[in-house]
Amino acid sequence: MDVCRCSYLNVYHPNVMQGNRGPRPEQQNHGPPRQPNPQDHQKKAAEGDSNGQHADNTDQSSPNAGLTIDLQSFRKPGEKTYTQRSRLFVGNLPTGVSEEEVEKLFSKYGKPSEIFINKDRGFGFIRLETKTLADIAKAELDDTLFRGRQIRVRFATHGAALSVKNLPQFVSNELLEEAFSVFGPIERAIVIVDDRGRPTGKGIVEFANKPSARKALDRCADGAFLLTAFPRPVTVEPMEQLDEDEGLPERLISKNPQFHKEREQPPRFAQPGSFEYEYAMRWKALMEMEKQQYDQVERNIKEAQEKLEAEMEAARHEHQVMLMRQDLLRRQEELRRMEELHSQEVQKRKQLELRQEEERRRREEELRSHSEEMMRRQHGPGGNFPEKRDPEMRMHMPGPGMGMRNPMGGSNNVPSGAPNMPANEGAGNNVVPGMGQGGFLRAPPGPPDFEPNKRRRF
Repeated sequence: MDVCRCSYLNVYHPNVMQGNRGPRPEQQNHGPPRQPNPQDHQKKAAEGDSNGQHADNTDQSSPNAGLTIDLQSFRKPGEKTYTQRSRLFVGNLPTGVSEEEVEKLFSKYGKPSEIFINKDRGFGFIRLETKTLADIAKAELDDTLFRGRQIRVRFATHGAALSVKNLPQFVSNELLEEAFSVFGPIERAIVIVDDRGRPTGKGIVEFANKPSARKALDRCADGAFLLTAFPRPVTVEPMEQLDEDEGLPERLISKNPQFHKEREQPPRFAQPGSFEYEYAMRWKALMEMEKQQYDQVERNIKEAQEKLEAEMEAARHEHQVMLMRQDLLRRQEELRRMEELHSQEVQKRKQLELRQEEERRRREEELRSHSEEMMRRQHGPGGNFPEKRDPEMRMHMPGPGMGMRNPMGGSNNVPSGAPNMPANEGAGNNVVPGMGQGGFLRAPPGPPDFEPNKRRRF
């Protein structure tokens, strides 16, 4: 076992270096390891180490104590650290062991982020930085002696890992992680492919905690979670934890009476015609029938999937036609509404134009009637008085040998030989009652309405 662990380290990573000692001869050969010599063992026990200190007899020194590990070289670019995949289970621990002792045991592989020890039941958990370091620690420390007990180191069960099935063809690791990150933080999301890199329709999603995984399970079970435009929902189940590395060693099989009964005979081929041959063939027929039924179920499922895809395509086409028809009806309704709005707008404009035309006509009519009224006023009685005043004034002015005309309508001319009128009055003064000097009409008493060079106001 020691030789296998050392060879694993030498092959696993080139940065795992040994000390000044070279590889032992038995590690270079592929044959069985050399049996240890008791005399060599006693000689090594009697000798001290290179520093003059003797090895502790209680704890067996690790055969890989001279190895050193460059921890930075075991981290991949972009790799998440301290995940559930780097969590180890340590069993068969000595009673009363402390966390400090377990941490010291794993100190060669970096500083852990989690250490849990159940002292009563003798087991614990430790989380290392990367999966690679956890692999190396498991390979080196499994089945080694620790304080007189042979400890067991295994990878802890990932309780937040989910198995995703029914994945579409064009789903990548990044899309799978982005899709399931809505339920919580994700440590790893992988789409499983075959040996040629073709997707198998299955994937693995590892959450950082169990509540997120439980939320994803419940939501995907209640609804239809789609990852692409193809309406095919994914199915999510708790991932089945399988150990495909170690398997079942002989030392771990329970040695009960049934074990001894089953192991009485070695592996062999049954002889034709014997009892075990007859029942072995019946078992083979049963397994063949099981295989045929599984194949038939797979064919039925495949045919149902193809039929469903064809129906889905037809339904999608019909759905698109219906959507196009609805869109056409909607556009027609919008066009009709726009036409109605346009006709209403045109009608409003016509009514507005008619009102404006009527208002214009009414204004023109009012202007015309007003103009006519003004004309009537100007050409009617008493109109145009300023033009007639000068002839009237000339008419009232006395000429030579003429009397004064009464402006009130009567004639005030007094003849020269009229009775009761002295001759000198008619010929000399020409004074008429109500007239001023020179025959002009005197203004009535009151405030002077006229001044020189001013017209009478009416």
